Parts: sequence; C-alpha cells; structure tokens
Amino acid sequence: MKKISLLFAAVLFMMSLQSCVVSRRPNMGFFDNPYYDYKGAQFTSINVPMFLAKPIVKKALREDGESEEVISLIKKISDIKVMTIENGNKEMLADFAKYLTNNRFEEWMTVKKENETVNFQAKQSGDVIKKLMITVHSGSELVFVDVSGKFTADDISRIINYSEKKDVKKLVSK
Repeated sequence: MKKISLLFAAVLFMMSLQSCVVSRRPNMGFFDNPYYDYKGAQFTSINVPMFLAKPIVKKALREDGESEEVISLIKKISDIKVMTIENGNKEMLADFAKYLTNNRFEEWMTVKKENETVNFQAKQSGDVIKKLMITVHSGSELVFVDVSGKFTADDISRIINYSEKKDVKKLVSK
C-alpha cells in the first residue's frame, strides 16, 4: 500500500511539473481560436505552477532586500500565465482588447514609454480583482501576463508604484 501511495504521489508531482514546460501553443482564451488568422505569429506560452514559484520568488525578493509588503502581494497570486508573440500586429492586439472588453475586463491604466506600451486590465467582482491582464506591446513583439488571485485596487497601485520606483528592465536582466 505504501508503494502505491508513493507511486501516486510521484505521478502527481510529474504531472504538475509538466505545466513548467514551455509550449509553442497559445495558453490564453482569445488566441486558441482556430478560425482566427494570426498571419504568421509565433507563440511561446508558459504556465507557472505557483506552488513551485512562490517560494523561489519570495526567497529572491528577501535576498534583494525587498519589503515584506511586496512579498505579501506574492501570497495573493494563485496562477500566472505568460505568453509571448513574435510577428504580432496591431489588428491582433485590437481584437484582443475587444475580447477582454467582451469578457468584462476594465482598462485600469496604459503606460507609454519610448516604443513600448504597457496596458493593465482587470476583471473584478465588487472590490476584489480576480484577474489582472498585463499586455506589453513593442513593435511586432507582444507579451501577455495573466495573473489570477484576489487583489484590491490598493494592491495593484502598490505593484505599479513598486515598478516605477525600480527600473524593471534592470531587474529582468539580472
């Protein structure tokens, strides 16, 4: 019996690690439409398993001397999906924005810096934000980050303020 339960635990662990595998298929709703003409766009998708990522992110933030306030925001995240698109176009981005509007996402903020546009859209129920969609558009390259959890407007404001204080490009290039 002990061997069976150990084998079952090992299989479950291996299945959860498969979500770490990078895929060439889209992992977000709008982009899995087989009838849409993506005009040669190339997708790369990552589904981040939070039970593996949270401890690593928290440890890295503590080592970098970040405040416990930022670390506590990480605890509110339940799922993250990341998708990049090479050879994307403005029409695709506009259709995606319509898709989000039709699915009750509200635009929170758009930041334009040099040749990049960062758009924050949220889906909320009352005062609780359940999904945050961050879209980065730079030329023909698009990055989508779909964050699920239970956030407040104050939490989102703290994330934005944090990213403005720190040079996010320097953090990413480490």
